[in-house]
Amino acid sequence: MRSALVSVLLLVCACAHTPAPSPAAPVDRSALPSWTEQIRIREDWLTRRHALLLEMMRRHGVGMWIVVNEEFHDDPLTQFVAPPRPYAGNRDIFVFVDAGPGGLKRHAVTGFWEEALSRYFETDRDPKPPEQTLKALYEKYRPKTIALSIDGKRGVTRSLTRSSFDFLAEAMGPEAKARFVPAAELIEEYSDTRLPEEAPVYETMVKLTETLARRALSSEVIQPGTTRVGDVRRWLFDRAWDLGVSLWFQPDLRVQRKGMAPEMSRGFLAVADEGVVIQRGDVVHLDFGFTFMGLNTDFQRMAYVLSDGEDAAPAGLEAALANTRALQKVMMREEARPGRLSADVYDGTMSKMQARGITAQIYSHPLGFHGHALGPSIDMRAAARKERSRPLRPGSYLSIELNTRTPIPEWGGQQVFMMEEDPAHLEADGYHFFAEQQQRLFLIP
Repeated sequence: MRSALVSVLLLVCACAHTPAPSPAAPVDRSALPSWTEQIRIREDWLTRRHALLLEMMRRHGVGMWIVVNEEFHDDPLTQFVAPPRPYAGNRDIFVFVDAGPGGLKRHAVTGFWEEALSRYFETDRDPKPPEQTLKALYEKYRPKTIALSIDGKRGVTRSLTRSSFDFLAEAMGPEAKARFVPAAELIEEYSDTRLPEEAPVYETMVKLTETLARRALSSEVIQPGTTRVGDVRRWLFDRAWDLGVSLWFQPDLRVQRKGMAPEMSRGFLAVADEGVVIQRGDVVHLDFGFTFMGLNTDFQRMAYVLSDGEDAAPAGLEAALANTRALQKVMMREEARPGRLSADVYDGTMSKMQARGITAQIYSHPLGFHGHALGPSIDMRAAARKERSRPLRPGSYLSIELNTRTPIPEWGGQQVFMMEEDPAHLEADGYHFFAEQQQRLFLIP
């Protein structure tokens, strides 16, 4: 069935688009665990994550935390607070309670009994009506606060629908409703806390992302004067399919060319249209990442398409990339430390770049359950909005996403953006990459 579907899709694409210049070698899926093994690993992670939850709830003054998953409208937290299974009930409700000396109590209020849930939650084999169960839970524990995904600034912190809010309020009663509070701070800490056990899987994911980026920015995929931006994008779509991973954003490419004024969008170099043909002498940028086992990568690399007679990129372009490496080093190893406010890391890094005469932009964001995950960002946009800064969490993952803009002598002083993005983890001495930093431009002959 799958092979037939692929054949049809390939036929449609062949009719509608210029095909990629060369056939792609198959991607080795053996580096990633099977679906059954993924479930086993993720359920082990869930056990460890639940063990951390009570302390988090107490830090944020949460007596009860409720996550509601709706049919055909999954809550973005469900697969991280419950076993990673499909949930198809009208409402599947997960309740966490600080029971004082009794510790953390976990209840699943669902329409049907599920064995996997019973390993993590108290749940009835013959479930009672959810209104009755929720009322009983409130009466049993009488928490001072009931935290919900409401009134947050990010989607995952405001994901509770009005219908489900009203359902909870009616089921639990007016007294309970008066104790409803936003769960945003608890959700952020829960989401931004990485487990040591996640790191080996995530490192494999990052290295696979880097491998695909190298292949995409090579003569395996790009033939100057023939290959279009859309061809490279579709090649990456197909390699993600081969791997059995999903994409949380479509791969983007940007093209800079001598004598061509850069097109900007919201202060950034704009994404190139799919019809743009990649030519000799172009600087090509790729932004690519994927989702696997509830984790997300985000990765950028730069390449240069050699002109006739060249065997290396112009020295000015390599010097420009070196400026971006310097920016990464200062932010990651000189300024970032666990517990330091993200705004202070941003200000300190930008001050050092200004002293060196390097024009820089920083827009780094957390990685984890989501590609643009919750947690402290080291970000020029947050600085401009004067958002409240938060301390960096040890062990957390960050997309080191940034750029420098440098005049290139060989291009008559035209400025070129060198954009890099690398997933990194925070240790006592700063951030460390999961994969090797780009040292030189990839060359496309």
